[in-house]
Amino acid sequence: MRHLPIVCLLVASSVLWQQEPTHATPDLQAESQAPASQDEDDQQALPDSASKVAPDAAIITIKGLCAPPLPSPTENLHPTCQTQVSRAQFEKLADAVLTNKRASSQRELARGYPNLLAMAQAAETLGLEKSPRFQQRLAFARLQILSHELVHKIEEDSANISQKEIEDYYHNHSAEFESATLERIYIPNRKSVVAAAGEKATPEAQRRDSEAEMNQVAEKLRARAVAGESFLTLQKEAYTAAGMLDVPPNSSLGQLSPNGLPPGHAFAFDLKIGEVSQVFSDRTGHYIYKLDSKQSGPSQETNKEILRILRIQRRDKAIQAIQQPIMSELNPAYFGPADKHSRADDPKSK
Repeated sequence: MRHLPIVCLLVASSVLWQQEPTHATPDLQAESQAPASQDEDDQQALPDSASKVAPDAAIITIKGLCAPPLPSPTENLHPTCQTQVSRAQFEKLADAVLTNKRASSQRELARGYPNLLAMAQAAETLGLEKSPRFQQRLAFARLQILSHELVHKIEEDSANISQKEIEDYYHNHSAEFESATLERIYIPNRKSVVAAAGEKATPEAQRRDSEAEMNQVAEKLRARAVAGESFLTLQKEAYTAAGMLDVPPNSSLGQLSPNGLPPGHAFAFDLKIGEVSQVFSDRTGHYIYKLDSKQSGPSQETNKEILRILRIQRRDKAIQAIQQPIMSELNPAYFGPADKHSRADDPKSK
């Protein structure tokens, strides 16, 4: 069951103006998707002085923008007028429309918002908000916003996970949260083309001989690993034997969970501490593992991961409960045959 996509919100703005003798202050209520900054470092924070600005202090001053709208769009832009946006108003807007609160995103919103106000006011002067096209887009934007808000509410509710739920999940999936410090030697399946080019044999014979030779190399390296030789040294020798000119991979994998290993390699977690595995071979090469240490039991990081998993599961279940009963059919006479990319088992695509 695929979730209905949350389409990017259409830009919509509803502004209530309060006129004063020399300036007007809008009551900001808007839904839009502000573009990410392209010219600023997203890690650059707002200055320390930002937190000291009073909530009702103006942080955006738009000179030349009058309110309420005057008879013509050009008359709204008058040098004697100005519109101010307070810190509280801007932060309310940013909370509503930004998917993140990076400083660069807030600056981008602050730069673009005055032009948006001016364009919207000019459109209202022309009566464009009364057109059927605007009303239809506004109705569709309402659906998108409501859908977005519902997902937001579901995500908030899904975050209410008790400690007991976390402990129960860990108890039932403890093997998934084990971690181990591992070393690994990787031996290529066959020698490189450079190393085999000088041999006078058919390509197929060269391939068989090369694979047989690398099988022997793998077994010899394992015997030396069992004897206690350094995995780092043995990894370098594996690449030399294969005629590989690339820098050998680091034999130390550090601390990993079973999911951090390639498919089929989780057997390394069944080794005893200090034990070296047999040579494991697949289509990618030969592998020799050594387990240096093993950690088990819940930890702070484990609890965070379980919390994330449970939140996603709860969110998906809630969304599916809403969408599952829905079935739609498209008239092929109008839309044409079903999309070839549609899933055959999806009743909505039939």
